[in-house]
Amino acid sequence: MKKEKWYVYMLRCQDDSIYTGITKNVEKRYKQHMEGKGAKYTRSHKCKKIEVIFEEENKSNAAKLEYFLKQKSKIEKEKIIKSKK
Repeated sequence: MKKEKWYVYMLRCQDDSIYTGITKNVEKRYKQHMEGKGAKYTRSHKCKKIEVIFEEENKSNAAKLEYFLKQKSKIEKEKIIKSKK
């Protein structure tokens, strides 16, 4: 049985804020964010683009990474994004 990958993604919002989320399907989740059907945060802070995507082997690892990234300051998040480009 093939294990499904989990992804942690960072979105740039129109107000230049950064949203971090977790999903099994980045394309589908991004579309939800763009349609106003995603997270509460992205309903009030419209998304502009995906900045970076991290792939994880399982949900547990992805959730830990998401938590880690959400604890970072905006400056630290910008550095992470820049280092992944």
